[in-house]
Amino acid sequence: MESYDFLFSLALILLSTKVLGLVTKRFQLPQVVGALLAGLILGPAVLGVISETEFIDQMAEIGVIVLMFCAGMETDIQELKQSGKASFIIALIGVIVPLIGGFAVAYFFNQPGIIDSSDASGSVFLQNVFIGVILTATSVSITVETLKEIGKLKTHSGNAILGAAIIDDVLGIIALTIVTSMADSTVSIWMVLLRIVLFFVVALVAGFLFYKFYKWWVQTGKREMHRHVIVVFVFCLLMSYVAEVGFGVADITGAFIAGVIISCTQRTQYLASKFDILSYALLSPIFFASIGVKVVLPEMGPNIILFSVILVIVAILTKVVGCGLGAKMCHYKNYQCIRIGVGMISRGEVALIVASKGEEIGLLSSNFLGPVVLVVIVTTIVTPILLKYVFHRWGPAVQPVVETPLSERYEQLGQFRAGLSDPEAVLRTAREIQEEREENP
Repeated sequence: MESYDFLFSLALILLSTKVLGLVTKRFQLPQVVGALLAGLILGPAVLGVISETEFIDQMAEIGVIVLMFCAGMETDIQELKQSGKASFIIALIGVIVPLIGGFAVAYFFNQPGIIDSSDASGSVFLQNVFIGVILTATSVSITVETLKEIGKLKTHSGNAILGAAIIDDVLGIIALTIVTSMADSTVSIWMVLLRIVLFFVVALVAGFLFYKFYKWWVQTGKREMHRHVIVVFVFCLLMSYVAEVGFGVADITGAFIAGVIISCTQRTQYLASKFDILSYALLSPIFFASIGVKVVLPEMGPNIILFSVILVIVAILTKVVGCGLGAKMCHYKNYQCIRIGVGMISRGEVALIVASKGEEIGLLSSNFLGPVVLVVIVTTIVTPILLKYVFHRWGPAVQPVVETPLSERYEQLGQFRAGLSDPEAVLRTAREIQEEREENP
């Protein structure tokens, strides 16, 4: 008899993610934290009620593709163009600093008598470098969901995070390829770089052609819109497939580019509303819960626990410092630098994928897998919490309108008129208004 356990697992995931999402919301935390905790509690790490299956993995993959597609549709293309150079610098320094930090921590602990790594076939030097490569990863999907929830996805900081995260994926692939090519002579770094460049060329050409076709179709077609949802979803899936299978670039990069192309059309708002429903009701909960379900905590001794704690701290600080420094070099304000750095902290499923690749080719010892898993758990849960805090407590914020008595309004009007004679006060007010407009265009 065919098994229908996947229906029970699906129902349990949807119910638990929503319930825990509402609980975390009561504590002023993003609901995505609840979804992550739901997967962690239901998975092998705690209760073991749900295990990782092919169905969950495939649904989760579609979930992250749709999430990034929606993020692309909500992206301001002009703002993305303006932040392109800044995003590259932020991503580059945000890769270099964690790479150095991870290598330094591994160099100190990966020694005989402290932590044994003899089960890994690669040299100790390459193993240490690989720990740094793991820390370069960024899982933008969790940041995107949090920014959407608090309404800050279209800010300057949000656009910089999106652009930097996409470039970070490419730089991470290059770093991973360089290290694996040093351990495996069959991997060619030059072929990988060529495929990445070719992908972006193909993506630009395909995007331009689809944009022209879709624009013509909208102008000549009927008002019926349901078929438009199907067509753009097919385009999204094909871009994701071509990116991953054809060129070895992350499928979410293809989905994001597809979303950016659709954002240039006149039907963006309608299409985004349909995909938001699909993502909210089914795909996003499965994706975020699947991250927790994948977590399996191995047994760890005192030295490994100490290494885990230090690695988590380094993982958080190096992204904040590295990406924040890159943002500062590009003349972002201090509060924007903090926001961008915090938005790049999460490692999520990306670090798990990189770690599994390293273990497969002998660059990651089983003793170091547990600390990497802890880095994924902590950074994944901490990122949305810190992100909400820095957006609400750092920098300009919109103050709610408070109804005041008539006498108080007259008094405020008098103070305002008196303040007009003070040039410094006027300039200070003007600066505050300008900062608010800059951060929330």
